Amino acid sequence: MALRPGKRLTILLAGLLLAGAANLPLLAQTEPPATPAEAGPAATPAPATEAPAEPAATETPAGPVVPTPADLEEIEASLTLSQERIEELKAEIAEMEGDRTRQNAALIAAAQRVSLAEIEVADVEQRLSDLIVNEFEVRGRLDGSNAEIANVLAALERITLNPPPALIVDPDDALGSARSAILIAAIVPQLRAKADAVTADLKALTDIKLQALEEEATLKANYAVLEEERLRIATLIAARKQGIEVRSDELAAEEAEAVALAARATTLQELIGSLSERASSVSTATPAADPDAPLLTPEQVRVALANSARTEPALPFAAVRGYLTMPTNGVNVLDYGAGDGFGGISHGISVVTRAEAQVVAPSDGWVLYKGPYLNYGQIVILNTGQNYTALLAGLETVTVDIGQFVQMGMPLGTMGSRTIGRSITTNAGAAQPTLYIELRHNNEPVDPTGWWANPTQSG
Repeated sequence: MALRPGKRLTILLAGLLLAGAANLPLLAQTEPPATPAEAGPAATPAPATEAPAEPAATETPAGPVVPTPADLEEIEASLTLSQERIEELKAEIAEMEGDRTRQNAALIAAAQRVSLAEIEVADVEQRLSDLIVNEFEVRGRLDGSNAEIANVLAALERITLNPPPALIVDPDDALGSARSAILIAAIVPQLRAKADAVTADLKALTDIKLQALEEEATLKANYAVLEEERLRIATLIAARKQGIEVRSDELAAEEAEAVALAARATTLQELIGSLSERASSVSTATPAADPDAPLLTPEQVRVALANSARTEPALPFAAVRGYLTMPTNGVNVLDYGAGDGFGGISHGISVVTRAEAQVVAPSDGWVLYKGPYLNYGQIVILNTGQNYTALLAGLETVTVDIGQFVQMGMPLGTMGSRTIGRSITTNAGAAQPTLYIELRHNNEPVDPTGWWANPTQSG
Protein backbone atom coordinates (compact mmCIF):
# COMPACT_ATOMS: atom_id res chain seq x y z
CA MET A 1 0.00 0.00 0.00
CA ALA A 2 1.65 3.25 -1.12
CA LEU A 3 1.96 6.19 1.29
CA ARG A 4 -0.29 9.14 0.63
CA PRO A 5 1.63 12.26 -0.50
CA GLY A 6 0.81 14.13 2.74
CA LYS A 7 2.17 11.42 4.99
CA ARG A 8 5.21 10.89 2.82
CA LEU A 9 5.91 14.64 2.96
CA THR A 10 5.76 14.58 6.79
CA ILE A 11 8.38 11.84 6.90
CA LEU A 12 10.63 13.59 4.44
CA LEU A 13 10.34 16.84 6.40
CA ALA A 14 11.48 15.05 9.53
CA GLY A 15 14.55 13.86 7.68
CA LEU A 16 15.25 17.34 6.36
CA LEU A 17 14.96 18.83 9.86
CA LEU A 18 17.55 16.42 11.15
CA ALA A 19 19.83 17.21 8.24
CA GLY A 20 19.50 20.92 9.06
CA ALA A 21 20.95 20.38 12.54
CA ALA A 22 24.30 19.58 10.98
CA ASN A 23 24.46 23.05 9.46
CA LEU A 24 24.45 24.84 12.85
CA PRO A 25 28.03 25.44 14.06
CA LEU A 26 29.06 23.85 17.32
CA LEU A 27 29.29 26.58 19.96
CA ALA A 28 32.07 24.77 21.83
CA GLN A 29 34.23 24.99 18.70
CA THR A 30 33.90 28.74 18.30
CA GLU A 31 36.98 30.67 19.35
CA PRO A 32 36.48 32.94 22.41
CA PRO A 33 38.05 36.39 22.49
CA ALA A 34 41.74 36.15 23.32
CA THR A 35 42.58 37.55 26.74
CA PRO A 36 45.87 39.30 27.44
CA ALA A 37 46.93 36.29 29.51
CA GLU A 38 46.26 33.92 26.61
CA ALA A 39 48.12 36.02 24.08
CA GLY A 40 51.56 34.94 25.25
CA PRO A 41 53.03 31.46 25.62
CA ALA A 42 51.50 29.35 28.35
CA ALA A 43 53.49 29.03 31.52
CA THR A 44 54.31 25.56 32.76
CA PRO A 45 52.66 25.04 36.18
CA ALA A 46 55.00 24.19 39.00
CA PRO A 47 54.24 21.13 41.12
CA ALA A 48 52.10 21.78 44.21
CA THR A 49 54.87 20.28 46.31
CA GLU A 50 57.48 22.71 45.06
CA ALA A 51 60.23 23.03 47.63
CA PRO A 52 60.67 26.40 49.31
CA ALA A 53 63.33 28.57 47.75
CA GLU A 54 66.22 29.55 49.97
CA PRO A 55 66.45 33.28 50.75
CA ALA A 56 69.27 34.96 48.88
CA ALA A 57 70.99 37.38 51.23
CA THR A 58 72.77 39.16 48.42
CA GLU A 59 69.77 39.40 46.11
CA THR A 60 67.69 42.54 46.41
CA PRO A 61 64.07 42.86 45.32
CA ALA A 62 63.36 44.25 41.90
CA GLY A 63 62.52 47.92 41.67
CA PRO A 64 58.97 49.20 41.41
CA VAL A 65 57.24 48.52 38.14
CA VAL A 66 56.85 52.11 36.95
CA PRO A 67 55.60 52.37 33.36
CA THR A 68 58.09 54.20 31.15
CA PRO A 69 57.17 55.95 27.89
CA ALA A 70 58.37 52.83 26.04
CA ASP A 71 56.20 50.64 28.27
CA LEU A 72 53.18 52.84 27.61
CA GLU A 73 53.79 52.64 23.87
CA GLU A 74 53.98 48.85 24.13
CA ILE A 75 50.69 48.77 26.04
CA GLU A 76 49.09 51.01 23.43
CA ALA A 77 50.27 48.75 20.63
CA SER A 78 48.62 45.74 22.28
CA LEU A 79 45.24 47.44 22.62
CA THR A 80 42.31 47.44 20.24
CA LEU A 81 41.28 50.95 21.28
CA SER A 82 41.16 53.56 18.56
CA GLN A 83 44.05 56.01 18.43
CA GLU A 84 41.52 58.79 18.92
CA ARG A 85 40.35 57.25 22.21
CA ILE A 86 43.95 56.75 23.36
CA GLU A 87 44.74 60.40 22.69
CA GLU A 88 41.60 61.50 24.56
CA LEU A 89 42.62 59.40 27.54
CA LYS A 90 46.14 60.87 27.53
CA ALA A 91 44.76 64.40 27.36
CA GLU A 92 42.39 63.66 30.23
CA ILE A 93 45.28 62.49 32.44
CA ALA A 94 47.62 65.27 31.32
CA GLU A 95 45.01 67.79 32.46
CA MET A 96 45.45 66.43 36.02
CA GLU A 97 49.21 67.04 36.03
CA GLY A 98 50.43 68.04 39.46
CA ASP A 99 47.02 67.51 41.06
CA ARG A 100 47.75 64.54 43.34
CA THR A 101 44.23 64.54 44.78
CA ARG A 102 42.58 64.13 41.38
CA GLN A 103 45.15 61.55 40.35
CA ASN A 104 44.45 59.49 43.47
CA ALA A 105 40.69 59.67 42.86
CA ALA A 106 41.16 58.71 39.21
CA LEU A 107 43.35 55.74 40.15
CA ILE A 108 40.82 54.40 42.64
CA ALA A 109 37.92 54.94 40.22
CA ALA A 110 39.82 53.14 37.44
CA ALA A 111 40.58 50.25 39.80
CA GLN A 112 36.86 49.99 40.65
CA ARG A 113 35.94 49.85 36.97
CA VAL A 114 38.54 47.12 36.43
CA SER A 115 37.09 45.15 39.34
CA LEU A 116 33.54 45.39 37.96
CA ALA A 117 34.71 44.42 34.46
CA GLU A 118 36.60 41.41 35.86
CA ILE A 119 33.45 40.27 37.68
CA GLU A 120 31.35 40.68 34.53
CA VAL A 121 33.92 38.79 32.43
CA ALA A 122 33.84 35.87 34.88
CA ASP A 123 30.02 35.85 34.82
CA VAL A 124 29.87 35.93 31.01
CA GLU A 125 32.41 33.12 30.74
CA GLN A 126 30.30 31.03 33.12
CA ARG A 127 27.16 31.71 31.09
CA LEU A 128 28.98 30.77 27.87
CA SER A 129 30.11 27.55 29.54
CA ASP A 130 26.49 26.78 30.49
CA LEU A 131 25.38 27.46 26.90
CA ILE A 132 27.97 25.00 25.60
CA VAL A 133 26.64 22.33 27.98
CA ASN A 134 23.07 23.03 26.85
CA GLU A 135 24.13 22.80 23.21
CA PHE A 136 25.72 19.39 23.72
CA GLU A 137 22.53 18.17 25.41
CA VAL A 138 20.34 19.34 22.51
CA ARG A 139 22.70 17.90 19.91
CA GLY A 140 22.70 14.63 21.84
CA ARG A 141 18.90 14.47 21.59
CA LEU A 142 19.06 15.29 17.88
CA ASP A 143 21.61 12.56 17.29
CA GLY A 144 19.28 10.08 19.02
CA SER A 145 16.29 11.28 16.98
CA ASN A 146 18.31 10.94 13.80
CA ALA A 147 18.99 7.27 14.46
CA GLU A 148 15.35 6.49 15.38
CA ILE A 149 13.84 8.27 12.40
CA ALA A 150 16.39 6.73 10.03
CA ASN A 151 15.29 3.22 11.10
CA VAL A 152 11.60 4.04 10.64
CA LEU A 153 12.20 5.67 7.27
CA ALA A 154 14.09 2.57 6.13
CA ALA A 155 11.16 0.35 7.09
CA LEU A 156 8.65 2.62 5.35
CA GLU A 157 10.85 2.73 2.27
CA ARG A 158 10.76 -1.08 2.07
CA ILE A 159 6.96 -1.00 2.29
CA THR A 160 6.84 1.63 -0.45
CA LEU A 161 9.09 -0.40 -2.76
CA ASN A 162 6.96 -3.55 -2.32
CA PRO A 163 3.40 -2.32 -1.64
CA PRO A 164 0.59 -4.85 -1.06
CA PRO A 165 -1.80 -5.36 -4.01
CA ALA A 166 -4.89 -3.17 -4.23
CA LEU A 167 -8.09 -4.62 -2.72
CA ILE A 168 -9.95 -4.22 -5.98
CA VAL A 169 -7.45 -6.52 -7.71
CA ASP A 170 -6.90 -9.12 -4.96
CA PRO A 171 -9.63 -9.27 -2.28
CA ASP A 172 -7.82 -12.17 -0.63
CA ASP A 173 -5.06 -9.77 0.56
CA ALA A 174 -7.42 -7.63 2.64
CA LEU A 175 -5.76 -8.74 5.87
CA GLY A 176 -2.28 -7.70 4.67
CA SER A 177 -3.59 -4.38 3.46
CA ALA A 178 -5.33 -3.76 6.79
CA ARG A 179 -2.16 -4.56 8.68
CA SER A 180 -0.17 -2.12 6.52
CA ALA A 181 -2.79 0.57 7.08
CA ILE A 182 -2.69 0.01 10.86
CA LEU A 183 1.11 0.13 10.82
CA ILE A 184 1.16 3.39 8.86
CA ALA A 185 -1.56 4.92 11.03
CA ALA A 186 0.45 4.11 14.17
CA ILE A 187 3.82 5.27 12.86
CA VAL A 188 2.95 8.55 11.18
CA PRO A 189 1.63 10.33 14.34
CA GLN A 190 4.73 9.24 16.21
CA LEU A 191 6.88 10.59 13.41
CA ARG A 192 4.91 13.84 13.47
CA ALA A 193 5.52 14.15 17.24
CA LYS A 194 9.16 13.34 16.73
CA ALA A 195 9.39 15.95 13.97
CA ASP A 196 7.84 18.51 16.32
CA ALA A 197 10.41 17.61 18.98
CA VAL A 198 13.21 17.93 16.43
CA THR A 199 11.85 21.31 15.36
CA ALA A 200 11.83 22.47 18.99
CA ASP A 201 15.42 21.29 19.48
CA LEU A 202 16.54 23.05 16.31
CA LYS A 203 14.91 26.25 17.56
CA ALA A 204 16.67 25.74 20.89
CA LEU A 205 20.00 25.42 19.06
CA THR A 206 19.30 28.65 17.20
CA ASP A 207 18.40 30.41 20.46
CA ILE A 208 21.61 29.13 22.07
CA LYS A 209 23.64 30.49 19.18
CA LEU A 210 21.94 33.90 19.43
CA GLN A 211 22.51 34.01 23.20
CA ALA A 212 26.16 33.07 22.66
CA LEU A 213 26.59 35.93 20.18
CA GLU A 214 25.08 38.37 22.71
CA GLU A 215 27.35 37.08 25.47
CA GLU A 216 30.40 37.35 23.20
CA ALA A 217 29.47 40.97 22.47
CA THR A 218 29.24 41.64 26.22
CA LEU A 219 32.57 39.89 26.75
CA LYS A 220 34.20 41.98 24.04
CA ALA A 221 32.84 45.20 25.59
CA ASN A 222 34.25 44.26 29.00
CA TYR A 223 37.64 43.40 27.52
CA ALA A 224 37.61 46.86 25.94
CA VAL A 225 36.99 48.35 29.39
CA LEU A 226 39.86 46.33 30.85
CA GLU A 227 42.17 47.47 28.04
CA GLU A 228 41.27 51.13 28.48
CA GLU A 229 41.58 51.05 32.27
CA ARG A 230 44.87 49.17 32.02
CA LEU A 231 46.28 52.01 29.94
CA ARG A 232 44.68 54.63 32.19
CA ILE A 233 46.19 53.14 35.37
CA ALA A 234 49.65 52.74 33.81
CA THR A 235 49.55 56.34 32.54
CA LEU A 236 48.34 57.66 35.90
CA ILE A 237 51.10 55.83 37.76
CA ALA A 238 53.67 57.22 35.34
CA ALA A 239 52.20 60.73 35.71
CA ARG A 240 52.37 60.53 39.51
CA LYS A 241 56.06 59.61 39.25
CA GLN A 242 56.90 62.57 37.04
CA GLY A 243 58.90 65.27 38.76
CA ILE A 244 60.28 62.85 41.35
CA GLU A 245 63.66 62.23 39.80
CA VAL A 246 65.50 61.63 43.06
CA ARG A 247 63.91 60.14 46.15
CA SER A 248 64.58 61.77 49.49
CA ASP A 249 67.44 60.39 51.55
CA GLU A 250 64.96 59.36 54.22
CA LEU A 251 62.86 57.19 51.87
CA ALA A 252 65.95 55.76 50.18
CA ALA A 253 67.35 54.73 53.56
CA GLU A 254 63.98 53.28 54.54
CA GLU A 255 63.86 51.12 51.43
CA ALA A 256 67.45 49.95 51.84
CA GLU A 257 66.79 48.94 55.44
CA ALA A 258 63.59 47.08 54.50
CA VAL A 259 65.46 45.15 51.82
CA ALA A 260 68.17 44.23 54.31
CA LEU A 261 65.58 43.03 56.84
CA ALA A 262 63.90 40.88 54.18
CA ALA A 263 67.24 39.29 53.30
CA ARG A 264 67.80 38.29 56.94
CA ALA A 265 64.27 37.22 57.90
CA THR A 266 63.54 33.50 57.60
CA THR A 267 59.77 33.68 58.20
CA LEU A 268 56.99 36.10 57.41
CA GLN A 269 56.38 36.62 61.13
CA GLU A 270 60.01 37.56 61.64
CA LEU A 271 59.92 39.90 58.64
CA ILE A 272 56.72 41.64 59.72
CA GLY A 273 57.96 41.89 63.30
CA SER A 274 61.23 43.55 62.33
CA LEU A 275 59.52 45.87 59.84
CA SER A 276 56.84 46.87 62.35
CA GLU A 277 59.41 47.49 65.05
CA ARG A 278 61.35 49.76 62.74
CA ALA A 279 58.16 51.53 61.60
CA SER A 280 57.12 52.27 65.18
CA SER A 281 59.88 54.86 65.33
CA VAL A 282 58.59 56.54 62.17
CA SER A 283 55.67 58.94 62.25
CA THR A 284 53.16 56.60 60.63
CA ALA A 285 50.97 55.88 63.61
CA THR A 286 47.29 56.69 63.53
CA PRO A 287 45.51 58.01 66.62
CA ALA A 288 44.84 55.34 69.21
CA ALA A 289 41.31 54.01 69.27
CA ASP A 290 39.13 55.43 72.01
CA PRO A 291 37.05 52.59 73.51
CA ASP A 292 34.46 55.11 74.71
CA ALA A 293 34.10 56.82 71.33
CA PRO A 294 30.71 56.29 69.65
CA LEU A 295 30.62 53.95 66.68
CA LEU A 296 30.79 55.69 63.34
CA THR A 297 27.79 55.45 61.06
CA PRO A 298 28.24 53.95 57.57
CA GLU A 299 27.76 57.43 56.12
CA GLN A 300 30.53 58.88 58.31
CA VAL A 301 32.88 56.07 57.22
CA ARG A 302 32.07 56.64 53.54
CA VAL A 303 32.63 60.40 53.86
CA ALA A 304 36.02 59.86 55.54
CA LEU A 305 37.13 57.38 52.88
CA ALA A 306 35.95 59.65 50.07
CA ASN A 307 38.65 62.21 50.88
CA SER A 308 41.18 61.44 48.13
CA ALA A 309 43.54 64.17 49.40
CA ARG A 310 44.38 62.28 52.58
CA THR A 311 47.99 61.36 53.28
CA GLU A 312 47.32 59.19 56.32
CA PRO A 313 44.60 56.66 57.17
CA ALA A 314 41.15 58.24 57.14
CA LEU A 315 40.11 56.26 60.22
CA PRO A 316 41.69 54.11 62.93
CA PHE A 317 42.04 50.63 61.50
CA ALA A 318 39.76 49.06 64.10
CA ALA A 319 37.00 51.44 62.98
CA VAL A 320 37.02 50.14 59.42
CA ARG A 321 36.10 46.57 60.38
CA GLY A 322 33.41 45.56 57.90
CA TYR A 323 34.54 48.16 55.34
CA LEU A 324 37.83 46.75 54.01
CA THR A 325 38.06 46.31 50.25
CA MET A 326 38.70 42.76 49.03
CA PRO A 327 42.08 43.08 47.25
CA THR A 328 41.05 41.04 44.22
CA ASN A 329 38.15 39.21 42.59
CA GLY A 330 38.24 35.45 42.87
CA VAL A 331 37.19 32.31 44.67
CA ASN A 332 38.15 31.76 48.30
CA VAL A 333 39.76 28.30 48.30
CA LEU A 334 41.39 28.30 51.74
CA ASP A 335 39.94 29.84 54.90
CA TYR A 336 41.65 31.15 58.00
CA GLY A 337 42.44 28.28 60.38
CA ALA A 338 42.19 25.55 57.72
CA GLY A 339 44.99 23.13 56.90
CA ASP A 340 47.43 24.82 54.51
CA GLY A 341 48.44 21.61 52.70
CA PHE A 342 51.95 21.69 54.18
CA GLY A 343 51.14 20.29 57.61
CA GLY A 344 50.34 23.67 59.16
CA ILE A 345 47.38 25.97 59.73
CA SER A 346 46.56 28.85 57.41
CA HIS A 347 46.94 32.24 59.08
CA GLY A 348 45.05 33.97 56.28
CA ILE A 349 42.86 33.28 53.28
CA SER A 350 43.82 32.21 49.75
CA VAL A 351 41.91 33.44 46.72
CA VAL A 352 42.22 31.91 43.25
CA THR A 353 41.99 34.73 40.69
CA ARG A 354 41.88 35.26 36.96
CA ALA A 355 45.17 35.52 35.10
CA GLU A 356 46.64 39.03 35.40
CA ALA A 357 43.92 40.02 37.85
CA GLN A 358 44.23 43.40 39.51
CA VAL A 359 45.26 43.66 43.20
CA VAL A 360 44.30 46.75 45.21
CA ALA A 361 44.99 48.01 48.73
CA PRO A 362 42.50 46.53 51.21
CA SER A 363 42.83 49.63 53.43
CA ASP A 364 44.75 52.85 53.88
CA GLY A 365 48.34 52.33 54.93
CA TRP A 366 52.06 52.76 54.33
CA VAL A 367 54.03 50.25 52.29
CA LEU A 368 56.39 48.57 54.76
CA TYR A 369 57.79 46.20 52.16
CA LYS A 370 57.30 45.23 48.54
CA GLY A 371 59.23 42.78 46.40
CA PRO A 372 60.07 39.06 46.24
CA TYR A 373 60.35 37.13 49.48
CA LEU A 374 61.44 33.49 49.81
CA ASN A 375 59.03 31.47 47.64
CA TYR A 376 55.95 33.65 48.09
CA GLY A 377 56.40 35.52 44.83
CA GLN A 378 56.07 39.30 45.00
CA ILE A 379 54.60 40.44 48.33
CA VAL A 380 53.28 43.72 49.70
CA ILE A 381 53.13 44.46 53.44
CA LEU A 382 51.07 47.46 54.56
CA ASN A 383 51.29 49.21 57.91
CA THR A 384 47.62 50.07 58.43
CA GLY A 385 48.09 51.73 61.83
CA GLN A 386 47.32 50.74 65.44
CA ASN A 387 49.87 47.91 65.20
CA TYR A 388 47.89 46.25 62.39
CA THR A 389 49.48 45.01 59.19
CA ALA A 390 48.08 43.57 55.97
CA LEU A 391 50.09 41.08 53.91
CA LEU A 392 49.41 40.24 50.25
CA ALA A 393 51.52 37.46 48.69
CA GLY A 394 51.65 35.76 45.30
CA LEU A 395 51.67 38.83 43.02
CA GLU A 396 53.69 38.93 39.82
CA THR A 397 54.10 42.72 39.54
CA VAL A 398 54.05 45.48 42.17
CA THR A 399 53.56 49.16 41.29
CA VAL A 400 54.10 50.85 44.68
CA ASP A 401 57.22 51.91 46.59
CA ILE A 402 58.40 51.22 50.13
CA GLY A 403 57.35 54.15 52.32
CA GLN A 404 54.53 55.18 49.98
CA PHE A 405 51.12 55.92 51.47
CA VAL A 406 48.30 54.16 49.60
CA GLN A 407 44.59 54.69 49.91
CA MET A 408 42.01 51.94 50.16
CA GLY A 409 41.20 50.61 46.68
CA MET A 410 44.36 51.96 45.06
CA PRO A 411 46.13 49.53 42.65
CA LEU A 412 49.13 47.73 44.18
CA GLY A 413 50.00 45.40 41.30
CA THR A 414 48.76 42.42 39.32
CA MET A 415 48.67 38.65 39.51
CA GLY A 416 50.45 36.40 37.05
CA SER A 417 49.09 33.51 34.99
CA ARG A 418 49.60 30.76 37.60
CA THR A 419 50.28 30.15 41.27
CA ILE A 420 53.66 31.55 42.29
CA GLY A 421 55.66 29.58 44.88
CA ARG A 422 54.04 27.43 47.54
CA SER A 423 51.34 29.89 48.47
CA ILE A 424 48.68 27.20 48.49
CA THR A 425 47.93 23.52 47.91
CA THR A 426 44.33 22.93 46.81
CA ASN A 427 42.34 21.02 44.23
CA ALA A 428 42.86 24.02 41.94
CA GLY A 429 46.51 23.02 41.62
CA ALA A 430 49.08 25.49 40.38
CA ALA A 431 47.41 26.32 37.06
CA GLN A 432 45.68 29.45 38.37
CA PRO A 433 47.14 32.46 40.17
CA THR A 434 46.49 32.55 43.91
CA LEU A 435 46.61 35.57 46.22
CA TYR A 436 47.35 34.96 49.90
CA ILE A 437 45.86 37.60 52.24
CA GLU A 438 46.75 37.92 55.91
CA LEU A 439 45.86 40.45 58.62
CA ARG A 440 47.98 40.77 61.77
CA HIS A 441 47.69 42.71 65.03
CA ASN A 442 50.81 43.04 67.17
CA ASN A 443 52.29 40.54 64.70
CA GLU A 444 49.71 37.89 65.61
CA PRO A 445 47.35 36.54 62.92
CA VAL A 446 43.82 37.93 62.92
CA ASP A 447 40.80 36.10 61.52
CA PRO A 448 39.74 38.32 58.59
CA THR A 449 36.14 37.12 58.74
CA GLY A 450 33.84 40.10 59.16
CA TRP A 451 36.42 42.67 58.10
CA TRP A 452 35.48 42.82 54.41
CA ALA A 453 32.88 45.09 52.85
CA ASN A 454 32.32 42.49 50.11
CA PRO A 455 32.95 38.86 51.09
CA THR A 456 35.13 36.75 48.81
CA GLN A 457 33.10 34.97 46.18
CA SER A 458 32.55 31.40 47.29
CA GLY A 459 32.96 28.48 45.01
